[in-house]
Order: sequence, then structure tokens, then C-alpha cells
Amino acid sequence: MKSVAIIGAGITGLTAAFYLKRAGVPVTVFEAGSRVGGAIQSHRQGGYLAEFGPNTILETSPKIARLIRDAGLESRRLEPDPKSKARYVVRDKRPVAMPGSPLGFLTTKLFTLQAKLAVLREPFVPPRRDGVEESIAGFVVRRLGREFLDHAIDAMVAGVYAGDPSSLSVQQAFPKLAALEARYGSLIKGQILGASERRKSGEIAKDRAPKFSFDEGLQVLPDTLGERLGDAVQLDAAVIRLTRAALGWTVDLRAKDGPLRSEHSAVIYAGTAFELARLQVGLEAPQNMAGALDLAPFSEIRHPPVASVVLGFRREDVAHPCEGFGALIPKVEGFKILGTIFSSSLFPNRAPAGHLTLTSYIGGERYPELASLPPEQLCEVVQEDLRALLGATGSPTFRHCAFYPQAIPQYNVGYGRHRAALAKMEANAPGLFFSGHYRDGISLGDSIVSGCNIAERVEKSLASDQSSAPCPH
Repeated sequence: MKSVAIIGAGITGLTAAFYLKRAGVPVTVFEAGSRVGGAIQSHRQGGYLAEFGPNTILETSPKIARLIRDAGLESRRLEPDPKSKARYVVRDKRPVAMPGSPLGFLTTKLFTLQAKLAVLREPFVPPRRDGVEESIAGFVVRRLGREFLDHAIDAMVAGVYAGDPSSLSVQQAFPKLAALEARYGSLIKGQILGASERRKSGEIAKDRAPKFSFDEGLQVLPDTLGERLGDAVQLDAAVIRLTRAALGWTVDLRAKDGPLRSEHSAVIYAGTAFELARLQVGLEAPQNMAGALDLAPFSEIRHPPVASVVLGFRREDVAHPCEGFGALIPKVEGFKILGTIFSSSLFPNRAPAGHLTLTSYIGGERYPELASLPPEQLCEVVQEDLRALLGATGSPTFRHCAFYPQAIPQYNVGYGRHRAALAKMEANAPGLFFSGHYRDGISLGDSIVSGCNIAERVEKSLASDQSSAPCPH
């Protein structure tokens, strides 16, 4: 058996490679960049720890805990401070704690009485059965009312997708919400009646899933997987063309030493959608498969720019206690940042003693033009908002900015056509597989599960090919 080529050494590609190698399947990971991990990168300086991209992993599936155990990282796993359970949403220019119980919802100042009554009426709102795809904004207004959209869901969508709720598809971006209505006719009924089924599956909803990191940040995970894979990972190796031949796949790439070509039994594409659109895939075979796959439509997937700004402050220079996960900000509140994570309250050793680390995000579909500001201006914009929101005064004692010109794929209305196209290509080009956050969910946990699942699929496919191969004479 020839090796399986994996394009992309982000967390999906590394996870798939790790499990295929454990199963005895030879792998070669091609990464166009000079390091593994993709957007996962941690920076330690002067007692501060800054994350370039995601800050936590949500343990939504048993497969995530299995990866940490199999990679030998259980001793380096960090659980959040118990005080960090509180989450805030900004209302009337100040952070208000989100209710954590039915009684808390009835007494919270986050919503007016009218909005609370709208939520209580939700089980009696008739479900939509016409099969028409709906935006998350349309879905929420229909079931919960406008205020709930403007003051809660808009903030959540900005924090998760850096997206626009009027564009994102509820069926594609939040399929579990759509499934609750489809199956139970109500979100509230679905939460209650579907609880036992969720327990049996081992899956946990994102809003209740345990979150964790590692002692030196999330980069510990991709670095460890990269070390386990060793020479199987080839950095600075950009794949430019795939060709399907009778006995497998030919990979043409541009490496440090010039053009290279290699042969493989199968290929997993675990990169980004915008790079997929540039990839050339040719089919040379009998079986009526001659030609090329048209990947250009994947360039239509929106990836708004996002900047991460990490600032350190002396504890006495921030009026808000910052005990909790962080604060999300609805657009109607008029701030420029999308939200702020209380990083040093979430995990230990993220700031020197007597200091705080605050991680804010800016840009997205809300204000894309702000994400590309120079670092000095980004810090000024964030400082201004943090001064109003949290009473952060004085000069920051630490600054770190990371800019992603194409950050998060937007699962907008109509996104299903891209997923359908990927499935059709896999059927028409045996041995070619697609996996990652452009297909299986955008969170870090989703990407890990995607890597686990694609490894299982490829292993089964290769075993099937071998069992059906003719016996040599």
C-alpha cells in the first residue's frame, strides 16, 4: 500500500494523519506553510500567553477526549477556573450576565418582559414545514422575536462565526437548532424531550460542553501531533495538482527544492476552501472519469477578515472583576469589537501576578474594514471599547495582534450546494476525500472530530479496496 497524502497540517489533517498512522496506514502530510497547526498558535512573553486564533476546545464529542488521551496530553490539559462559568452579553453599554437557569431568565435584566414572554410562547409557535432554507435571523425572529435576535443571537453569531445572522443559514450553520424544530416542533420542547437521546450518543451541545486548553496554550496539541508524525510531515510543500490514475493518485507539489511528484493510494484534502478553489484535480482513468473537477465555485465561500487583539493590564487598572468566560457584544450596542474573552480568568498562567489578559476580536462581517488596521490602531480601537465596557484605564502592559485576511468560512444560505458538490466529487473520484472546517463545522472541536471521522472512512475504503483486489497469479 502506498501512503495516504494529506493536504494541510491544520488540526484536521494532523488528527487524520495521527489516527491513520496508528492504524498502520502510511501517511504523508503536505503543508504549504512553515509550521503545523494552522490558526492554532500560542505566544508566551513576559508571563503573558496570547492565542493567535481559538482560545479553547469544546469537548462536544468523546472523540476529542480520546485524541488527548491517545496523544499523551492528559497531564498537560487545563480545566477552566470554576469562576469562569459566567458569560456576559452587553446590554445598555455594560456587560450583563447571561441567565443560567429558568429562574435566572425570568429575573435577568438582559431582556425586557416582552422578550421573555416571547420565549415562553415559543413552544406554541407552529413549526415551518415548507422545506425552504432560512437565515438564522429569520428563524429566530419567527420563533423568539426581534429583541432576542438583536440582543442575544446577533452577539452569539458574531462570537462564533464573526458572521451576519441575516446571511447565515440555520440549516447549515446551526443544524441542531433546525433539527429541534423539525423533530419536536419547538426549541424548548426539543431541549427537554431530546435530553436522553443526547446522553446516549455521548454528544454534548456546544453551550454546555466542557472547555479546556493546555499548560502552554492550544499550540501544544498540533505541536505534539506533529512530533508524533515526525518525517511524515513535509513543510513548505504546496500541492498544486492532483491526478487520478488507474492505481491511485499522483500529487504534484512545489517544495523548497523545486517541483516534486509522488504517488499515493488516496488523498485527503484538509486545507481551506479558498485554497481548494485554486487546486487542480485531473482524472485519468477508464470508467468514464476522464476530465477535471471544477473547484472554482469554492472561491464563492465568504471568509471575512478577523483580527485578534490580546492586551495585558494591571489588575487595578480594570474596574470590572472579569470573572467569567468573557463578553459578547450585539451590533445594536455600537461598539467596534465583536467580543472579549477574559483569558487570564479562564485559565491559569495567562498573565503575570497582579495582571489581566483580555483577548478581543474585531472585523468579521460586521466591520470587515477594521480588521486590517495597523496593529497600533487596532490596539487603540480595542482600548477605547474596553475603557467603556470594562473600565480598563492606563496603558496596556502587553500587546499582541494577529490578522487573518480570510478567517472563518461562512455557512450562508445556499451553502448546502458546496457540501453536495464535495460529496459528488468523492463519489466520482474514488480515493479523494474532503475534510475540515469548510465542510464539517467551524469550531476547533468540530475540526478534530472531522479528522477522526475521515481517518475511519479512509481506513475502511483502503481495506475494502484491498479485499476486492484480484489475487495475483
